[in-house]
Amino acid sequence: MPEADFLFSETSKYLKPEDIIQLKNAYSFGLGAHSGQFRKSGEPYISHPVAVARILSKLHLDAPTLTAALLHDVVEDTDISKAEISERFGEPVAELVDGVSKLAKIQFQTQEEAQAENFRKMLLAMARDVRVILIKLADRLHNMQTLEVMLPAKQRSIARETLEIYAPIAHRLGLNNIYQELQELGFRYSYPMRYKVLVKATKAARGNRREVVGKILETISLKLKEVHLEAEVTGREKHLYSIYNKMVEKHLSFSEVLDIYGFRVIVKDIPSCYVALGMLHSLYKPIPGKFKDYIAIPKNNDYQSLHSTLLGPFGIPIEIQIRTAEMHRIAENGVASHWLYKNLDGNFDELHLKTSQWLQNLMETLSSSTDSSEFLEHLKIDLFPSDVFVFTPQGKILTLPRGSTAVDFAYAVHSDVGNCCVAAKINGENAPLRTKLKSGDRIEIVTAPYAKPNPSWLGYVATGRARSHIRHFLKTIQYEESIKLGERMLNQALTSFNIDPDSITAIQWDKLVRDSGVKSREELFTEMALGKQLPAIVAKRLTTPAESISHEQTAIPITIMGTEGLVVQFAKCCRPIPGDAIVGIIKKDSGLIIHMLNCSNISHNAKSQENCLNVTWGKDITRTFEAAIKIIAVNKQGVLARVAAEIAKADSNIDDIVMESENDYMHMRFVLQVNNRLHLSQVIRGLRHLREISTISRIED
Repeated sequence: MPEADFLFSETSKYLKPEDIIQLKNAYSFGLGAHSGQFRKSGEPYISHPVAVARILSKLHLDAPTLTAALLHDVVEDTDISKAEISERFGEPVAELVDGVSKLAKIQFQTQEEAQAENFRKMLLAMARDVRVILIKLADRLHNMQTLEVMLPAKQRSIARETLEIYAPIAHRLGLNNIYQELQELGFRYSYPMRYKVLVKATKAARGNRREVVGKILETISLKLKEVHLEAEVTGREKHLYSIYNKMVEKHLSFSEVLDIYGFRVIVKDIPSCYVALGMLHSLYKPIPGKFKDYIAIPKNNDYQSLHSTLLGPFGIPIEIQIRTAEMHRIAENGVASHWLYKNLDGNFDELHLKTSQWLQNLMETLSSSTDSSEFLEHLKIDLFPSDVFVFTPQGKILTLPRGSTAVDFAYAVHSDVGNCCVAAKINGENAPLRTKLKSGDRIEIVTAPYAKPNPSWLGYVATGRARSHIRHFLKTIQYEESIKLGERMLNQALTSFNIDPDSITAIQWDKLVRDSGVKSREELFTEMALGKQLPAIVAKRLTTPAESISHEQTAIPITIMGTEGLVVQFAKCCRPIPGDAIVGIIKKDSGLIIHMLNCSNISHNAKSQENCLNVTWGKDITRTFEAAIKIIAVNKQGVLARVAAEIAKADSNIDDIVMESENDYMHMRFVLQVNNRLHLSQVIRGLRHLREISTISRIED
């Protein structure tokens, strides 16, 4: 096969003769394993792994990686086992092949679950050896290069996954060439008509602007020569996907996107970068706010360069990148530069350290995400480019995604800091935790030992790390609270049958756990708290399984303190508060929901069913509860201020207000924070003294 000959010829320039022999053996082995298999295009299947190996050979990757590339589909698509690969080509090659292979033998309930678990497996292997993802990226690149043979729906699905997952991973690893080609191909198959229109438009514009670009190149080169600065100056046309994104983000037509050309200046050292920048700023005026110094503050993938947008001839904006030759190599090849230029110095150690840290963060996200869709969500959030640079009080620089808040910063410092954060200072000033950060901000997080994550944080955090830790903490707390509540519910049920909970033997418990299909007593408690098992039935099964249970036997109420956390919810329809007659409804997967006894959303029949529990308020409840009131008042200036002042005077707080005007009257609906029914009565009594108020009543459904 000519492609294989090209592979051996290309790799012989940097690999040892014994490595080439191994590659030839791997090719022969793969050829035999894939014998009789063909791609959708009709080509022999072996052409695909050879193409993947050739892509990696351009990065000068080592023999084990190229061997694994040639064999990367044999475990997944043939009867060859990992053990056989290990025996013939060594354990490192077998581990790489296994890391790339999908979980084809396992049945998943949904496509999303299969996708999530395959990514999970790949990332675990990637954390052990980054070469796994290099093979996977080359595999995806060749699949995208040959995607035209697929049906349009399949093309769009694969292209969307490429844009959402694989291209960002390539970007995060600094593999610029692979990243840009994946983006272009992903755009082509995701939006075929838009792609064709932009191809046609750029071809038409190319001829009109060629002369201008040539003139700019010549002018820049001459200017740098004047100061005896050795530099390589190149002009490049921006990629279509970059142009398309700019059009979408800024609502521009193609004719309004003037800066479709960029220029790159490569110099010998870092001081020369800044000298070149100064010369170019004297040649063309810089556009304010369009300068970024990624040399002083590198990106997370160790990308370094000076970026500036200048106002060129005829008012055309031109983008300039200035970097050294070494920076350029890292910018193009990222972590693969380690294999491509092994003789270079320790900058690559820093790059690999950053890559390892990123992978470690991904592993934390992976370990705390049990739901497939949640894991994919965290992964996609984490992969998008970061461009906000902020400082810790000690002056350390942290890079966060655009839109990150003080909570994201806290979790970036440490999960314990995030879990316990209560306030933030940004540039020395107190600021809300939801404040979005800007580059250059200096952030200090205030923590408290007993503070906990707030579920509302999930509404504004921007990083997968923060979202994952918050969800994990809330789930853990809910699990612990569920165990405690479930045990209380069962004890109440047992007591109602005149059975001492302490009298239940270990043998009885073991039998109940087995019969209930759960793994432990704690899991059974959790299921009762979440409404999946009814306490009265569980109590009866613990003692006399044959007997039936009447509702009257569960008359002893469960005490509600309001501190049960996420597993006890207070219905929003009637908003019960201490002092109200209440009833508990067990709802599957939601737990125990407390309603007022006369709530119109609970039917009379429902109150006698087994999922309805007898509950009562505990004594000395210290937390506040929501209560809703409706006020009709004369529509006069200042009436709202007087109502709010009276509510504050009664030591209550306003959570929400809805107002509507109708002729000479104002209809106002307040949601207040009160301690109990007596406290609410005091608030209402104080409001009745206001002359402007016509009627006032509590909203109970």
